[in-house]
Amino acid sequence: MVLLQILLYQVVGVIEGSDDPMSATFTPLKLLAVNLSVGISGVVAILLLAHLAKVPWRSLISSPRAFDGRRLAQYLLGAALLVGAGIGVVALVAPESPGWVAFGVSGTTILMLVVTVLSTPLQSVGEELMFRSAVLPAAASWVRAVRPALAVGLVVSSLAFAVVHGSSDPWLFGYYTFIGVATGLMAIISRGIEAPAAFHIANNVLFRASTR
Repeated sequence: MVLLQILLYQVVGVIEGSDDPMSATFTPLKLLAVNLSVGISGVVAILLLAHLAKVPWRSLISSPRAFDGRRLAQYLLGAALLVGAGIGVVALVAPESPGWVAFGVSGTTILMLVVTVLSTPLQSVGEELMFRSAVLPAAASWVRAVRPALAVGLVVSSLAFAVVHGSSDPWLFGYYTFIGVATGLMAIISRGIEAPAAFHIANNVLFRASTR
């Protein structure tokens, strides 16, 4: 994921004519590079684990049932309503949190919004593939007994998910860990990644779009 992001940042630097493509300045193309790197890495993680464990890649997406696109759509609609309601409450209680106090629209804002809506689902699904479909079962395989294996898989995948987000704030780190555990349990209970992927997509797209 990191290597892909660095590589894509270099491509962005060439396109934008930047002398320092790794600078902290965020642009629509850099956001696209980040989202693509995560999405591609999720697919690579699934293929790698399927090869190492000698299991069908589809079993890492949903098992024992087949992947259900209609279930994903239903979960996505429900998650969008819940997340949207949550953003609305936050906006009423603390309007400065979503960044709506000083609202303005520019060409860059529109481009960021378009890239967010079109590519953030790839990033969200990529993270679910990496941490819920690959890391969770891989870590769980270290332990033979089912319940301890479940605990190990959830703990390792959730902590890895929090670490990748790179926050030094203990409260934010705890938030990411909690989200990792919650989405991991969604995948286990529903026996597939439709539910966690739907929540992740709705959460990331709506929150990012509301703060652009």
